[in-house]
Amino acid sequence: MSRPTSVAPGPYAPPAPARELTAVSADGARLHVEVHGPEGAPAVVLSHGWTCSTAFWAAQLRALSADHRVIAYDQRGHGRSPASPACTADALADDLEAVLEAALAPGERAVVAGHSMGGMTVLAAAGRPAVREHVAAVLLCSTGASRLVASSTVIPLPAGPVRTWLTRRVLGSRAPLGPVTPAALRVLKYGTMGPGSTPDAVAACARIVHACPRRVRHAWSRVLDALDLDHRIRELTMPVEVVVGTADRLTPPVHARALAAALPHPAGLTELPGVGHMTPLEAPDLVTGKIRALAATHLTTAVPAEEHA
Repeated sequence: MSRPTSVAPGPYAPPAPARELTAVSADGARLHVEVHGPEGAPAVVLSHGWTCSTAFWAAQLRALSADHRVIAYDQRGHGRSPASPACTADALADDLEAVLEAALAPGERAVVAGHSMGGMTVLAAAGRPAVREHVAAVLLCSTGASRLVASSTVIPLPAGPVRTWLTRRVLGSRAPLGPVTPAALRVLKYGTMGPGSTPDAVAACARIVHACPRRVRHAWSRVLDALDLDHRIRELTMPVEVVVGTADRLTPPVHARALAAALPHPAGLTELPGVGHMTPLEAPDLVTGKIRALAATHLTTAVPAEEHA
């Protein structure tokens, strides 16, 4: 099992949860779940991306937990959730369902925010019973539904088979990432963050990403390579807002535009100039504000605290 990431004190240090629980997925996989904020407050569920953990949402956890009940979980194999031999989009959907059922009261609704693979998780779970019951609105950050490797611009070459082959080799590498060195920070910033990202933000992101076990990183890279969830987009029948950075090399804006065009009830598309792939970390106030606005608009009632005891 991977361990929580050590992040220096400050805005990128995740706050301590009010409580923790374990959600059990359909195949028996155990998922680490944290609950932040007051019981009975409007609920928000955060689903992180590939190679990340609940620590990735530190800014959102800190800001939203003042007046929301914020539920964050580690994807299988990430953070405190043990690795599992089942690495599929369906497994991600099963896991989200398990978290919704474990952390929310029957009939309780929440805003779900997914970043990167976390957004793909939401797409994979579209139409699932727990999603229909519990999800009032969605924020998709820096994500896509298909052709992820072919569309990536991590390799600075024209689109085509050569770039796709090289991208597949880089993103699917089995090599360990090693310690967080100045060279590692430069590589991570180039691949995942915008040119204006602060050194503190890059360092926080690197600590999180480098904490992901290499076998987990490789296993999920193969899932993302083959991902095809275009047919799921129209099953997200609740309001869905989309956010992307214009400097995103992993899921460039072409994905966000395609999602916004295909969604049955698009709630807006925001393209952030100069921001890279790690939008919740690079533009924390904007992402937090989007989640807060969706909750204010679509969560009409809270559940009494005793229902969560």
